[in-house]
Amino acid sequence: MAGKVAIGIQDFSTIIENNCFYVDKTDFIKEWWENLDTVTLITRPRRFGKTLTMSMTEQFFSFKYSGRSDLFENLKIWKDEKYRKLQGAYPVIFLSFANIKGGSFETVRKKICQEIVNLYEDHRYLLNGGLFMDGSAEYFNRVSIDLDNADLEAALGQLSRYLYKYYGKKAVILLDEYDTPMQEAYVNGYWDEMAVLMRGLFNSAFKTNPYLERGLLTGITRISKESIFSDLNNLEVITTTSGKYSTAFGFTEKEVFHALDEYGLQNEKKKVREWYDGFRFGNSDTIYNPWSIINFLDKRKFMNYWTNTSSNSLIGKLILEAGPEVKIVMEDLIRGDAFSTYIDEEIVYNQLEHNENAIWSLLLAGGYLKAVENIEDDEYGMKYKLMLTNLEVKKMFLKIIQGWFSDGRTEYNHFEKALLSGSLKEMNIYMNKISLNTFSYFDTGRKASETSEPERFYHGFVLGLLVNLQKRYEVTSNRESGYGRYDVMLTPLDVKKDGIILEFKVLDDECSLDDTVKAALKQIMEQKYASALETKGINRSKIRIYGFAFSGKKVLIDGGYLNEVWSLLGPSVK
Repeated sequence: MAGKVAIGIQDFSTIIENNCFYVDKTDFIKEWWENLDTVTLITRPRRFGKTLTMSMTEQFFSFKYSGRSDLFENLKIWKDEKYRKLQGAYPVIFLSFANIKGGSFETVRKKICQEIVNLYEDHRYLLNGGLFMDGSAEYFNRVSIDLDNADLEAALGQLSRYLYKYYGKKAVILLDEYDTPMQEAYVNGYWDEMAVLMRGLFNSAFKTNPYLERGLLTGITRISKESIFSDLNNLEVITTTSGKYSTAFGFTEKEVFHALDEYGLQNEKKKVREWYDGFRFGNSDTIYNPWSIINFLDKRKFMNYWTNTSSNSLIGKLILEAGPEVKIVMEDLIRGDAFSTYIDEEIVYNQLEHNENAIWSLLLAGGYLKAVENIEDDEYGMKYKLMLTNLEVKKMFLKIIQGWFSDGRTEYNHFEKALLSGSLKEMNIYMNKISLNTFSYFDTGRKASETSEPERFYHGFVLGLLVNLQKRYEVTSNRESGYGRYDVMLTPLDVKKDGIILEFKVLDDECSLDDTVKAALKQIMEQKYASALETKGINRSKIRIYGFAFSGKKVLIDGGYLNEVWSLLGPSVK
């Protein structure tokens, strides 16, 4: 009988005791233990079962769950007698940084202190064991929300020591969502302070700790070693491109299809694959998003489950503030194309604004991109061919891009209608309103400047066209932009409709707006851009061309049907 589909339960025992839907991932315990790595960091996208896996690992090894064979006896791990003896055999320290968020360093620091206080309260029984007659309980009693940095950094190492004295065995330390405080620090501007604190905490817990049996950390990103792991030489890092644990997080296609059969949804396999497949970990290239699958089993509707959260705000911000190159790549990705780039999986958050290539590393780590091919490994690093992961991710990016124009949504819709109907007067009215409302919005990046502002705007503007018109037009661009030029071609999916060519130019100091817009139209004709539409079956009489001239936030548009513009400007066209 299929178990009840429950949403959001991250405690292993709750799932097992209530016979909830569960995909057996206990093989991870055996793989991790037998690899013998002292400290392991595993990065996976959010909502990929990291917390549930950590809960499972804690409840397998912890003395606290000694005798709880009922939790594992029907699972794969219990078939191995050696591991039956390991269940409940170690002291375990388990904490999560998932909720360590805040706008200031002091706020986040206090939340970390509170997590430490909670840990020590859970282990207060240690004080009753007669082990602290030498006065070593002084630190234990000093633990509070007001811990100074030195005591806070030593907290996990000290608790390991106390557990060793009590049990005579070294501790297993599990830290879930280790990178959440660092992401918060980057977004809110206190990176340096947080990096110092985390470096000290991790060093005490995982490097200079003689009472550590094994350490396991999970997170979304691999933060650079120089940032917080500079002293950890015993760290085994597992990213989305690593071979180890490739099927431990997320569901394989076999697991997904078995679940669909079990819940009577076997006819939906093809569509489920299109929406939620596409994640690749190591050499396993058909990994599904578990959060989306569980929600689909429950609601039986194809929706954006995984990507429909506020966690995408950082991604949207980085793409918005990025230069034209990033937005150009986004055009390709949304069309379903791949692009190739070098990836450095060690992410230096406080350098994201200086290195646009790091955006792709962050998107790959976060699961928004998948590496479909390893192209080469040379002195520059590993080069990958990347694509959007699946339909759910694509829809997320479409929503992000539409959000860029939210303040001027009405004007943007009116402009699109005017463009498609050929109303030049209304195109000018609404384009100037859009420019006034959103020009500075595209110039919010830390590298913004007067020279980058026009390109930021119209590269984002073209992405908006691509998103909103994709069901009726193939929107392409030749991208020879440099400063102030960006051609756009709208090829109708119905060849009976008009084809449209747009040419962008920024006002030259020696020209007027009128001269600039005429130069844009001449360029369309001189370079015979319309021939590309004609080869696709669009009659020359059904081709419209428009020049856009920008001067600050002011825009002038002129043009019309190609033959009419040709007759007006023809004598001056070379």
